[in-house]
Amino acid sequence: MAKIPIDLSKGEVKIAKAVHDNIIVGIDLGTTNSLVAYVQDGKPIVVTDHTGKNALVPSIIHFNSPMDVIVGTEAAEKLLSDPQNTIFSVKRLMGKSYQDLEQHKDLFAYQIIDNDTDNGLVKVRIQDNFYTPIELSAKILAQLKRRIEKTLDTIITKAVITVPAYFNDAQRQATRDAGKLAGLDVLRIVNEPTAASLAYGIGLDSDTIQTVAVYDLGGGTFDISILKIEHGIFEVLATNGDTFLGGDDFDRAIQQHWIAQHNFDTSNNPVLQQTLRLEAEKAKKAISKQDHYTTLIKGQMCSLSANEFQQLVQPLIDRTLVACRNALKDAKVEKSAIDEIIMVGGSTRMQLVQDAVQNFFEKAPNNNLNPDEVVAMGAAVQADILAGNNQDILLLDITPLSLGIETVGGLMDTIIARNTKVPIKAGRQYTTSIDGQSNLKVAVYQGERDLINDNRKLGEFVLRGIPPMPAGIPKIEIHFLLNADGILKVRAKELRSGVEQTVEMKPTYGISETEMGKMLLDSIKNAKEDMAVRALIEAQTEANNVLLSTGKFVVQNQAILSAEEIDQTKTLAKALEKATKGSDKDAIHKAMEDLNEYTTPMAHRAMDHNITNAMKGKKMNEQ
Repeated sequence: MAKIPIDLSKGEVKIAKAVHDNIIVGIDLGTTNSLVAYVQDGKPIVVTDHTGKNALVPSIIHFNSPMDVIVGTEAAEKLLSDPQNTIFSVKRLMGKSYQDLEQHKDLFAYQIIDNDTDNGLVKVRIQDNFYTPIELSAKILAQLKRRIEKTLDTIITKAVITVPAYFNDAQRQATRDAGKLAGLDVLRIVNEPTAASLAYGIGLDSDTIQTVAVYDLGGGTFDISILKIEHGIFEVLATNGDTFLGGDDFDRAIQQHWIAQHNFDTSNNPVLQQTLRLEAEKAKKAISKQDHYTTLIKGQMCSLSANEFQQLVQPLIDRTLVACRNALKDAKVEKSAIDEIIMVGGSTRMQLVQDAVQNFFEKAPNNNLNPDEVVAMGAAVQADILAGNNQDILLLDITPLSLGIETVGGLMDTIIARNTKVPIKAGRQYTTSIDGQSNLKVAVYQGERDLINDNRKLGEFVLRGIPPMPAGIPKIEIHFLLNADGILKVRAKELRSGVEQTVEMKPTYGISETEMGKMLLDSIKNAKEDMAVRALIEAQTEANNVLLSTGKFVVQNQAILSAEEIDQTKTLAKALEKATKGSDKDAIHKAMEDLNEYTTPMAHRAMDHNITNAMKGKKMNEQ
């Protein structure tokens, strides 16, 4: 399938110009820090700041106002002075719902929002504005784009971005969308362990046959991947890990130690919370070089010894080793079969971690490269391969345009993203939006825009015979299977009843290379506007669902609600209904949050009441 070069600076599709004339960069979008790199004379180079020393861009965003946003080192300086408006660890939010994050919400000094929907992705509230993790990540990517453009004195439009191997489809798609919003055509999403292997040169020799373990302990996440590398093809045999285990948790262990030791009260005190977090990070780094660390916090002398540190973090290190054991088991690989152990992530600098890994694998890990930079360097190597500068590596065929279906509000929900290697099978679950709905129209589209009206319709069919159920109860799985010949097979199945239907389509039929290039160009040029329209439609859809459930709740629980509670609920519901008719998505989110905050205690009371009634007259079985 064709590769299509486009020049965003001129708004042209450059069909006649060779792909290798375009600079493609590699980006490591990290939890704590992010980096950008490129290949020059066959070697990956990580881009530094104006001093030429610091390659790391802190993944931190500070909002002075919606129109005045700073990213990186300057933003990090605001963590103490303005914590509520300073966002960190955005990567932990990517593709997540509030329910996914609820038990971890105390990790964030900023406000994450629950919009009372099971699958609604989390949002961050900054003053009276609401942002998705995609929008926030785009600001980090835009900063990296500016950095390399300044270094190379040229416009950069194409990138390879890395993600953890365990990232699911929603998280990968969110990363693609963030790149698009930052003005980048994301040619490939690459697994971080694959990138790390490439940085070490593993797999660049077409004769290489190796089994590699990549131990990646970053700021917010840990994963262990077992890779089989054979003749330039990287296969992830197994991956394991924890999306909430990283350097931040080592800091948190120290932080909790000091809180217990000095009875610090961090509730409603984000400045103290951030002070403790930042001082704990300093202690962690210092204790790797010295036996004792002391600091003064709020008039209290906080200290940490090397022995105390080991006792605090050993359970965390042990968790990583359990994941290593599980990954080897899943991959059906013995420890003795591992040829290389690659260390990735700044947290692997800790001697405790290096010793634990060496003891576990019974082999010294390879840590010859900077663990902070290795993933970005590997991404740059992959980008260089895509640019056609390395002819020895096999690149599997890809699909040139995204494939998806129409969802509520005329939005396109991508199921197979462009540049995905084929053949590929991917699927998602959906449900009905109307009570008793027995038929579901599945309309399939191809393109890169958020609205189906801007994409190309491939066809549609109707899944009939869904048993009548309340809205949201049916589980409808839609699978796309795209073969190497570009034939798309779409299957829709209602999982509770087993009703299903399958059709075949040819996605690229009738689209020329020039038309594809223009579609890609339009998608990136209009990314900001598309994202705004999508955000508004999603907010309106979410609000309508909330209004529907609120109305049902009031009717079903009138007996236990006071007249004042019913009146206030209806007033807030009317305010939300009014907001949905406008074009301000932040106003809709604020009205939803106001309604949710007021009704949540009532919902808990109603649940307790209903459980009590259900249990009346029943006795527990005696043991």
